[in-house]
Amino acid sequence: MSNPTRTYLDFERPIAELDSKIEELEAVQSRNGDDAPDVAEEIARLRQKSSDQLKTLYSKLDAWRKTMVARHPERPHLKDFIEGLVTDFEELAGDRRFGEDHAIVGGTGRLRGRPVVLIGHEKGHDTQTRLKHNFGMARPEGYRKAIRLMDLAERFDLPVVTLVDTAGAYPGLGAEERGQAEAIARSTERCLTLGTPLVSVITGEGGSGGAVALASANTVLMLEHSIYSVISPEGCASILWRDGARAKDAAMAMKITAQDLIELKIIDSIIPEPVGGAHRDREGSIQRVGDAIEASLASLDGLDAAELKKRRRERFLSIGRSLLNG
Repeated sequence: MSNPTRTYLDFERPIAELDSKIEELEAVQSRNGDDAPDVAEEIARLRQKSSDQLKTLYSKLDAWRKTMVARHPERPHLKDFIEGLVTDFEELAGDRRFGEDHAIVGGTGRLRGRPVVLIGHEKGHDTQTRLKHNFGMARPEGYRKAIRLMDLAERFDLPVVTLVDTAGAYPGLGAEERGQAEAIARSTERCLTLGTPLVSVITGEGGSGGAVALASANTVLMLEHSIYSVISPEGCASILWRDGARAKDAAMAMKITAQDLIELKIIDSIIPEPVGGAHRDREGSIQRVGDAIEASLASLDGLDAAELKKRRRERFLSIGRSLLNG
């Protein structure tokens, strides 16, 4: 029996068992009060054991386990970051062409006092909101909304912050009929031509063009246990081996972790997560992301539009050169 307020991943079963024992002993302690000093000592011992095991587990996560952590349902999502970091947020809806896409949420607000345009993927936190937000998988109108908001940011000389958390763009028939590939390409292009600072954070999954369309930034940051890849591990396994069950093998081969990507110079910085992942200390994780965004924006202060575009262009060209030379 595991903690009903927490979802444990498969590899966390030893932690779940310890936490379950702690709960049982705490129930005994609450009934007996000060008459159970031995119980208090056992609770303290088990808590320390649980903490030690958690540190050991998370100090050596492989790419597949990091994928599981990045997808954890209790991981902070876009609306949690907005609530924790942004004041005066005014959501702006619609692409002015077709309609509203709830998978991408964006608007204006003040990030720790600094006016910004914030755009990101929202996955939802329960069945109803996940369906509403299409699990964070955007359709063309979502990317066209993002373009509209970047245009707005440039018009009013506001920096743009994007928070990326998507398995990829939605591959449905309607999305393809409305120009999914073109919308992703245009959004990527708009990121690269934006005349104001652009900082992007991969907060969970950074999947395929659906992520790149918002993450072609001056500075790209990743939470420690996030993933960022050209395709999902399941999709890669289906193509290479015609067997989606080999997703773990694909994840291990694809270099999708923050640690791999900083070494390849595809991202600029890793934001540390609390022991046990961002879902174990949501508020602390949100504040760490806020600190990293604040520092990144400050480093871009004073740069004119031409310099920002030049740096962004060089950043992505250098990735291609290094991968070709490597």
